[in-house]
Amino acid sequence: MPPGQAIEWDTIAFMTRNEADMAFKRRVKTIFDFIEPSDDMRILDLPCGRGFYLHMFRHVSECELIGADLDWNVLRTAKRALAKYPRIHVNHASIVDMPFARDSFDAVILSEVLEHINDDGRALEEAFRVLKPGGALAVTVPHANYPFWWDPINKVLEALFNWHIKSGPLAGLWANHVRLYTASQLRLAVEAAGFHIEEERALTHYCFPFIHNLVYGLGKPLLESRMLPGSMLALADRHDFEAKGGRLNPVRLGVALFNAFDRGNSPDEGPDRATVNLAIKGRKPNE
Repeated sequence: MPPGQAIEWDTIAFMTRNEADMAFKRRVKTIFDFIEPSDDMRILDLPCGRGFYLHMFRHVSECELIGADLDWNVLRTAKRALAKYPRIHVNHASIVDMPFARDSFDAVILSEVLEHINDDGRALEEAFRVLKPGGALAVTVPHANYPFWWDPINKVLEALFNWHIKSGPLAGLWANHVRLYTASQLRLAVEAAGFHIEEERALTHYCFPFIHNLVYGLGKPLLESRMLPGSMLALADRHDFEAKGGRLNPVRLGVALFNAFDRGNSPDEGPDRATVNLAIKGRKPNE
């Protein structure tokens, strides 16, 4: 893709049309709004997980893509899924000790990772170090003020007992997280690492009840264990943009239902509204 050309919403909608997690779909659109790839860019996604963002960026651009993660299992999945694509490199690396040279990337994606790290400040400092002057940072995190219906179980536990479930199928938004963020906490952390803030967003207010538990507590284990019928597995595969299914395919029906709730959401819900995610775009100052 040539410099300065934004990704059309239709393209993003195509890549995510079978996506059951409406918050993920909103994050994808935001990441592409924050980082508009061109073929001469070098972009880091850390952690890259199973390589979903890497695949999407390759679908729209010939830029060089670097992914890194500490989880060998998800890295193997990413390498298998992305092996046929050029200029994608996947590494085993830590976000708090990146094996990359200073000033080596045009953009860095830190999506849904800072909440898992004890020293989130160190991770942001590393992102600042490896970015070129003028480079862009795209961050998304779970919002401390999340909608009741996204995770009713933890919302009730927090209100009554100041406690939450952090692991297992009922963990919801708190699954394996050290913290959730307020908008001010996220802003201060990004600024403390040296970034200038260019944009902030709050994403996904309306949602289907218990959707986090349904998609990740129930759906994800079934998907990963290959216990679903082949037609459902194909539609639920985030790496398969071309997958099609009949109108009565349960995945298609579920996505249609979730989309109906998502239609009330906007690209930015505003700072005071309960949302699933917060997003922030930072810029490394030109030296």
